[in-house]
Amino acid sequence: MTSVLKKAAPVCAFPFDNSYARLPQHFFALQEPSRAAEPWLIKLNEELAAQLGLDVDLLRREGAAIFSGNLLPEGAEPLAMAYAGHQFGGFVPLLGDGRAILLGEVIDRNGKRQDIQLKGAGQTPFSRRGDGRAALGPVLREYIVSEAMYALGIPATRALAAVSTGQPVYREEVLPGAVFTRVAGSHIRIGTFQFFAARGDVEGIKALADYVIERHYPELEAAENPYLALYQAVCERQAALIARWLHVGFIHGVMNTDNMSISGETIDFGPCAFMDAYDPATVFSSIDHHGRYAYANQPGIGQWNLARLGETLLPLIDSDQDRAVERANDVITDYGKRFQAHWLSGMRRKIGLVSEEDGDLDLIQSLLALMQDGKADFTLAFRRLCALAGDGAAETAFTASFREPETCGEWLARWRERLSRDLQSPAERAEAMCKVNPALIPRNHRIEQAIVAATEDGDFSLFEALLTVLSKPYDDQPMFAAYMEPPKPEERVLKTFCGT
Repeated sequence: MTSVLKKAAPVCAFPFDNSYARLPQHFFALQEPSRAAEPWLIKLNEELAAQLGLDVDLLRREGAAIFSGNLLPEGAEPLAMAYAGHQFGGFVPLLGDGRAILLGEVIDRNGKRQDIQLKGAGQTPFSRRGDGRAALGPVLREYIVSEAMYALGIPATRALAAVSTGQPVYREEVLPGAVFTRVAGSHIRIGTFQFFAARGDVEGIKALADYVIERHYPELEAAENPYLALYQAVCERQAALIARWLHVGFIHGVMNTDNMSISGETIDFGPCAFMDAYDPATVFSSIDHHGRYAYANQPGIGQWNLARLGETLLPLIDSDQDRAVERANDVITDYGKRFQAHWLSGMRRKIGLVSEEDGDLDLIQSLLALMQDGKADFTLAFRRLCALAGDGAAETAFTASFREPETCGEWLARWRERLSRDLQSPAERAEAMCKVNPALIPRNHRIEQAIVAATEDGDFSLFEALLTVLSKPYDDQPMFAAYMEPPKPEERVLKTFCGT
């Protein structure tokens, strides 16, 4: 691997404070990015850059060089993180950042520590036989979806920049190369803990757990059993996060343990997609041949992954193995209740309920069954229900979402009868529902159109338009009404792909 000398950018560009680099050496491998041939800045997220305390003017001038890896900012300590992971249920004891390089950390304007990472910046010691590069299409997909998730209010990694490298990458075909700059609360995963557990390195697990508590859960430092409390806190964040995914029809696509963040952020948007017509068995990922990570399986897979985390923490939870297992089992069992509470609370809001009644779950499940039978578009049906909550005349538009509109009558009668016991005016209810039922999501066919235009024609106008539309997902945007519509049959995207 060729090392290239790089001139340092001015100190003011990135106020780095790199805490992960101060951990023991076996937590990572020091690795500079590889050089890009002719970098060109496709997109700089100036709002995020300013929030991170970066020099936006300098990034406008030097962003192509910095975000391609050709120019290392002063204070950067580039490294590739070590981790393991269960991939589709099979354990791999050594994975690590095979095409990602952590430049360093900054403290943003809210006082929160944030990672800045390059994806697609060349080989690392963990690349195995890969080239460490990324193609333009997956970079644009991750940029679009991560920023859409942020706008939807769902915890997720953010997009800081996208750069074309001016050189090809070789997959099944020759594709234009690119580098994506990702921002995250951290890139520590369940698989990071598994890396040390697989080696019997209890000291490493403890050092990592202490670091995670200090960085992400400082309120737990005074807990009677901080490691058990950490396990509970991570389970809580994941239960809440996955419930939010289901509320908007999001399918992660590759919920391996190395793709589950300890901070509770959505991470790694490879074959992810948003569901069009509601079907709990929906799968898009081209590598998920058996539906392991289907839409409805995500809560259970989250629990399975968290059980693997619990196994790594057992030596820290209690010195007595049996007591440690018992305590960890209590936590992972409670996860199911936590998820159900988060999911049901959010679904109540989606159909306009503010109070709680025993029959609410059945009312919600009846609507979902109706949507599945009627092949109703998930996003559009709920958004039209918002309008119906505020205006009875909107019923025709709502029922038109279903293959057989007349089948909606019985459910609508039950829904209206239930609403009559909630103390909200129709206008208040409709307004509240519009805040949780997006009008606009990053539909798969729209993403694909943007990617094709960019990769085949060098046209980024659809990419830019999609970012604009998705920045306000809960607003009605008459100018972009076409973006609300589901795909025509010939536009449907049935498979999505990893960016490796």
